[in-house]
Amino acid sequence: MVNSSLQLSGFLISCLGWVGIVIATATNDWVVTCKYGMNTCKKMDELGAKGPWAECVISTALYHCVSLTQILDLPAYIQTARALMITGSILGLPAVGLVLMSMPCINLGSEPQSSKNKRCVLGGVLVLIVALCGCVSTIWFPIGAHHEQGLMSFGFSLYAGWVGSVLSLLGGSLITCCSTEPSHAYQDNNRFYYSKSGGPVPQGPPSNHAKSAHV
Repeated sequence: MVNSSLQLSGFLISCLGWVGIVIATATNDWVVTCKYGMNTCKKMDELGAKGPWAECVISTALYHCVSLTQILDLPAYIQTARALMITGSILGLPAVGLVLMSMPCINLGSEPQSSKNKRCVLGGVLVLIVALCGCVSTIWFPIGAHHEQGLMSFGFSLYAGWVGSVLSLLGGSLITCCSTEPSHAYQDNNRFYYSKSGGPVPQGPPSNHAKSAHV
């Protein structure tokens, strides 16, 4: 019952984390840039926003974006952020699907519990990969933007990516940990009796052997 609750919690948390990764991937408000200083730019109404896909100019009456289409001329941090965020967004779908099909309330025919556990572990590992992609992208991008443009602050999309990465990491950890099969020290088909005078004797009907030791 405890494992089922942890698995359900991990699934819900992973879904929220994946949504955060998708939002960060689809938007461009990663960092807010300014040429003179944030307070000055706010007074002058000349703020800019930059993301993996476009650079935007933000003002009271204008929100204009220029797409970053020259892939070969882009800095490495932008290309890496694009690749990792797309990978995380795509991997999130099969990860959520695998975990969903492994829930205790869903049965696929006469499938054994061991198969569901393996599928759930695979889904949890994919969620952890999604979290890793989000962490690397959302940490490296602002560092690269700071070295390139100097003054800046964090935008909404970057916060969404951070929250999504943390939730995916937490959810993937819960799913992976609660899906491991319990180890049984003794199994009926591998149980033997050893007597002092002879070798192993397979388990038979229960009887009283005063001189036998159960291993």
